[in-house]
Amino acid sequence: MEDKRANGDTSACNGHSGKQQKDVRVWCDGCYDMVHFGHANSLRQAKALGDKVIVGIHTDEEITKHKGPPVFTEEERVKMVKGIKWVDEVVLGAPYVTTLEVLDQNNCDFCVHGDDITMTAEGVDTYHLVKSANRYKEVKRTAGVSTTDLVGRMLLLTRNHFRQGSAEYDIEKEGSSNMGQDSAAKSPWTGCSQFLPTTQKIIQFSDGKSPNPGDKIVYVAGAFDLFHVGHLDFLEKAKKLGDYLIVGLHTDPVVNSYKGSNYPIMNLHERVLSVLACKFVNEVVIGAPYCVTEELLEHFKIDVVCHGRTPIALENGKIDPYAVPKTRAIFELIDSGNEMTTERIVERIISHRLEYERRNQAKEKKEIEAFEALQRQKQTQKAG
Repeated sequence: MEDKRANGDTSACNGHSGKQQKDVRVWCDGCYDMVHFGHANSLRQAKALGDKVIVGIHTDEEITKHKGPPVFTEEERVKMVKGIKWVDEVVLGAPYVTTLEVLDQNNCDFCVHGDDITMTAEGVDTYHLVKSANRYKEVKRTAGVSTTDLVGRMLLLTRNHFRQGSAEYDIEKEGSSNMGQDSAAKSPWTGCSQFLPTTQKIIQFSDGKSPNPGDKIVYVAGAFDLFHVGHLDFLEKAKKLGDYLIVGLHTDPVVNSYKGSNYPIMNLHERVLSVLACKFVNEVVIGAPYCVTEELLEHFKIDVVCHGRTPIALENGKIDPYAVPKTRAIFELIDSGNEMTTERIVERIISHRLEYERRNQAKEKKEIEAFEALQRQKQTQKAG
């Protein structure tokens, strides 16, 4: 039997029986800096616990006070969270410590957060008030990804996040630095193992709907690495050209061939979930061919092929990957109106390198102390 809750259909879970019942409103809050599929997955799980998900986002000032400066501005962070398919409302200016007043002001029944600990600059659990009032529920955080880890990949220019051939699913890590990829990192929340993809996770993220007869189908392709506001604006404009948007994702070796260095920062499996979490996207082609072929256009019944204003690298230095849709006169260039690129994000991180390293060391230290205190508490309870 289909699990309605896993697929985001909560009517069965909430005991709706045809009578009009009040929506269960779920509150989630956080920095949502460098929004990734781990954030999206926690919001997906929150949605399964109610009807509406309301996301509170901390201001730049509040984050700087407790953690250090965010990578993205509050405007960028709000836009990214609004683009996630499970989010219904976004509130900027959520306090760092979640209060009962905030839940009440936003008509929320309870608060949901991952099973890691977040603390204020003073080391206080940011959810202690809602926990003690029994208005707190926990979901599993997504193992294998964290903002800290992604920042580490950028700073270190490591290549161990994408592997090929027999090593593709290896999960041992090369020691790297004091960022999230460090194999010596002891915090179970910041220290990061490689993300392990499953078909179940892809099913949970996919809406599973095929195009309706007569739908105009739009196709775009690219790396969509470190999914960001530039991608979001581009996909929103692409979706407006039709009814059903398909995104083709290039493999890691293909992306590396035209981006170079240690790109892509996120491997193919991670990029698939990041794109699937976007509310404008209907379907993803995993490992799409670099050249848009006749076969691809026929197979997906594509009506329009789009590309942004970023340069298009020729395949083998000679072949225009969009030659076929151009010949068919179904190719369109879109200006997203947004200057953000993956490279620009990496530049932001590198220019603040020392700040981020200090920030992550402090975070790691607080998390280890909290984790050890938690373990001691459990031992005491067992002994008692």
